Amino acid sequence: MAENTLLIVESAAKAKTLSKFLGKNYKVKASIGHVKDLPKSKLGIDIENDFEPQYITIRGKGNLLKEIKEEAQKASRVLLATDPDREGEAIAWHLQNVINIPDDEKCRIEFHEITREAVKKAIAHPRPIDMNRVNAQQARRVLDRLVGYSLSPFLWNKVKKGLSAGRVQSVAVRLICEREEEIRNFIPEEYWTLDALVADDKGDRFQAKLVSYKGEKINIKNAEQKDEIIKALADASLVVQKIEKKERRKKPHPPFTTSTLQQEASRRLNFYANRTMRVAQELYEGLEIGKEGTVGLITYLRTDSTRIAEVAQKEAREFIMSEYGEEYVPEVPNEYKTKKTAQDAHEAIRPTSVKRTPESLKPYLTRDQYKLYKLIWERFVASQMAPSIYDTVSVDIEAGDYNLRATSSRLKFIGYKKVYDEEEEEEVRNPIPDIKEGEKLRLVDLYPEQHFTQPPPRFTEASLVKLLEEKNIGRPSTYAPIIETILKRNYVERQNKQFVPTELGFIVVELLKENFSNIIEVEFTARMEEELDLIEEGKLDWKQVVRDFYIPFQKELEKAHMSIEKVEIKDEEAGKECPVCGRPMVIKYGRFGKFMACSGFPECRHTESINEDAGVICPRCGGNILILKTKKGRKFYGCSNYPECEFRSWDKPTGEKCPLCGEALVEKGVKGNGSRIVCQGEKCEYMQEVRD
Repeated sequence: MAENTLLIVESAAKAKTLSKFLGKNYKVKASIGHVKDLPKSKLGIDIENDFEPQYITIRGKGNLLKEIKEEAQKASRVLLATDPDREGEAIAWHLQNVINIPDDEKCRIEFHEITREAVKKAIAHPRPIDMNRVNAQQARRVLDRLVGYSLSPFLWNKVKKGLSAGRVQSVAVRLICEREEEIRNFIPEEYWTLDALVADDKGDRFQAKLVSYKGEKINIKNAEQKDEIIKALADASLVVQKIEKKERRKKPHPPFTTSTLQQEASRRLNFYANRTMRVAQELYEGLEIGKEGTVGLITYLRTDSTRIAEVAQKEAREFIMSEYGEEYVPEVPNEYKTKKTAQDAHEAIRPTSVKRTPESLKPYLTRDQYKLYKLIWERFVASQMAPSIYDTVSVDIEAGDYNLRATSSRLKFIGYKKVYDEEEEEEVRNPIPDIKEGEKLRLVDLYPEQHFTQPPPRFTEASLVKLLEEKNIGRPSTYAPIIETILKRNYVERQNKQFVPTELGFIVVELLKENFSNIIEVEFTARMEEELDLIEEGKLDWKQVVRDFYIPFQKELEKAHMSIEKVEIKDEEAGKECPVCGRPMVIKYGRFGKFMACSGFPECRHTESINEDAGVICPRCGGNILILKTKKGRKFYGCSNYPECEFRSWDKPTGEKCPLCGEALVEKGVKGNGSRIVCQGEKCEYMQEVRD
């Protein structure tokens, strides 16, 4: 091991974890995310000079960079250990330039879990900065900046001030708008199902479904057709035509990727995507675990791979053998296919050691940390277990020209469901007595039921993330920021945990579809993701990709500016009368979000705030946290149980309590650099960095 090594990571929490198990010859510093970026006040891309980015030091990072330079001068070597993805590679590249490390020097290390063994192995195998990865990140950043800084002024001019449009976010809004249009245009159709209760000659009963007529699948469209079928079945002889007995094996799901973790945490834990990512970041960066000290509990949280390291697979199999028995260990280790578009740079999300069971860690984790860790641990352990086994019986029953089918299943071996059960299942479903082919049955009763076809459901966080992944829109690390951005811009709203587009969202999507079809096209955006992957693989030049995009985009922009008239947004009715003059109140969008105003403006200037649910629980009393506003429009957060509960905060509460002092944790924005989780306690210094 080299003496006097400076190791630079992204977050202070990670630096703290590493400092505890690296020796005194290591100094660990945190860059606190990016140190350089494009300027906010201008485009920051020299289009005339082949789209050269004009990076500047992020405001507030000057002193930190000065400290890092000073420490680098004292060190015999510098290792850049930023996160193992494109974003982390770009941060490492900027740090390399700041410290003046030669381009070909082996200064970059990667580890996918923050454990002593993984970090020491990484330190022993440094490599040069991967410029293909850096260029893939630069291409994404430049494309997003070109779109955002070009389309936003267009929207200000044609719709209203303060609007903005993003390359990937706009596609997400389009998907939500198109789903809403499907729902609005949907015409329900009537149909019927028919279940029969039948019995054998001993009187044993079981249920069967009507499935076909003269060998063709049946579709009962109305009550008249239903009545005809009931009459025919009442007169028909029921004969067992075919009995099929099988053994069905249900394999476990693969371990989590970023997308599937967000989906399952939404379904099972009721976590929004940003909450899932924040808690996963805490588990990854390391927590104090009693005598074991500070250790990272899960592998890297931004991944689209289901691959598992051989050593982790072996440990899991040994654990399953000792805890559950030999029959729960599959003969050959379970392997899972990773989708073609996956970068596969990392493993799936798993515990760093399966021996750290959720129950053993419970005393050291917050409620959210425990819930998410338990979900990850159970999913991983189950993924390495034997399948569940069912005995199934299928009986085809002939009733004149009609056919009924009865199915039954019995759980024979619980398998992986012993650890991770997706749904509560009956031990035996619809038990079928011991009958034989050719045996006659008796019709006991018929149960017709009327139904109407349903429109597709609105997107929830889980279903939207799933679709974004399926369509190859964005990357695992971008799903949570995409959702937060489109909500913040008032393009969509959450209603009963579902996304509903606003009128503003519809207007912006229609405007972009008519004038910038490529940008808002799902296939085009997915193709851009593929090109970014090819840049990372060294198969495409990043500036050529930008050139191919920008030249036609610029022509579309010029044409749209000339041809489009200003769009008028009608105010939405608030459903109440003005208490001052009696005229209808309307909902308006201001610089501080939605508010209610009298439709008689400017004669009547009465306004009222609209209290939105912040989506988190009060850390003091368990009530809902509301987004409130002062008289001057400044946003703050307060408990819905006021005045019984007087919780108030300028910063958004996480719903968690500080592990050090028990006060509320809040999310504090850091200008130009994401956010941090900090404690509200006056004398408490607890802090956790968050990177989108």
